[in-house]
Amino acid sequence: MIIKGRVHKFGADINTDDIIAAKYLVTTDASELGKHCMENIAPDFSQKVRHGDIIVAGKNFGCGSSREHAPRALKGCGISAVVAPSFAGIFFRNAINVGMPFLELEDVNKIADGDELEIDLSSGIIKNLSDGEIYKTEPFPQFLQEILKYNGLMNWIKARR
Repeated sequence: MIIKGRVHKFGADINTDDIIAAKYLVTTDASELGKHCMENIAPDFSQKVRHGDIIVAGKNFGCGSSREHAPRALKGCGISAVVAPSFAGIFFRNAINVGMPFLELEDVNKIADGDELEIDLSSGIIKNLSDGEIYKTEPFPQFLQEILKYNGLMNWIKARR
């Protein structure tokens, strides 16, 4: 599975309240949540995102409370993947549940806001199309790619019945 998109760069310790503020947790509708994604730290973020864009962030992305709304908001505004040195454990699980791929890449310092990336989930190769750099990370497991193909865990379960 190949993902291609423009980078939106964030720092370390982006928590679930940064991703989607608690006042918007009255809905689980991804497109509605997406309208408010990252607005506490980047007020115009959802207006700048194009479908397929990628977030590259510092360590501990998705820390904070255990809300599935966070990866749902990212998907709802058009983000197709998140790349960071580390993720909060609960974000891992919630991202899989909603069909949001994530890749751990130790050194994200050379990747800049606005760069174009091409991510091959099967091989773990991340190409920076803007500067020619190539990064290698762990391939995204095949069974998780299968869940992504069905746009989340519940859809995957339904398809297997």
